[in-house]
Amino acid sequence: MTTASEAHRARTSRARPSLHLRLHRPALPDRLARLAPHGYRSAMRVGLIADTHLPSLIRHLDELGPEPAEFLATVDLILHAGDISTRTVLDWCEQFAPVRAVRGNHDVFDDPRLADRQVVELEGWRIGMTHDLRPRTASPAELSSMHFDGADLDVMIAGDTHVEWLEYRDGVLLVNSGSPNLPHNKETRLGTVGLLEVERGRLHAEIVTLGETDGRPNPGTPQHIEVADGRLVGSSYNRDASAEPPRAALRG
Repeated sequence: MTTASEAHRARTSRARPSLHLRLHRPALPDRLARLAPHGYRSAMRVGLIADTHLPSLIRHLDELGPEPAEFLATVDLILHAGDISTRTVLDWCEQFAPVRAVRGNHDVFDDPRLADRQVVELEGWRIGMTHDLRPRTASPAELSSMHFDGADLDVMIAGDTHVEWLEYRDGVLLVNSGSPNLPHNKETRLGTVGLLEVERGRLHAEIVTLGETDGRPNPGTPQHIEVADGRLVGSSYNRDASAEPPRAALRG
């Protein structure tokens, strides 16, 4: 029987085109130093964002404070998991790093950065992104069959729920970064984003809480998962969050 580690090594040994990006390495402000406590590593850093629904009460994320921009300034690629609403959101994100996005049910515009789903390979890791990755009770193989034509993926990224979700199941990392400005479908406030650090044989995933808005607490929960050579080697995540959110509570 092939182990998850052996399967990952087999995938990474195949010749597939990778996404070539320049690495951004700005100085981190003190309040974000936790994102790179030992300084930058050689890993590629991917920022995950979803469910911005802008413009709404605000036009751009920096109207909530400097935290969204400071976070995005630390990454090499931005993946937006949909419900963007307007291309100006992608333009705003692209001032920090290249952007790829998927179409949510509120996205009725066309843009070359936007597709119904995205699959990229970064440092040997196959990463798929779609807006709605449900049902959560399905296995990763079933989710891939339903949403990615059965593609052999190491990571699946989604949005739609506005609730952060991080889980490693059957050798596949499942990620929903929540919403940076409408977390848990509450009124506008600072919420959550996601971070992937990818390098050959190692994957680090993190849910990052951006901070607090005065009078409006951030409901997000910081979480992380570390995978090395196809094995889970460290984690701190909310297993209750892997349950299916009730659809009646979902905004998007």
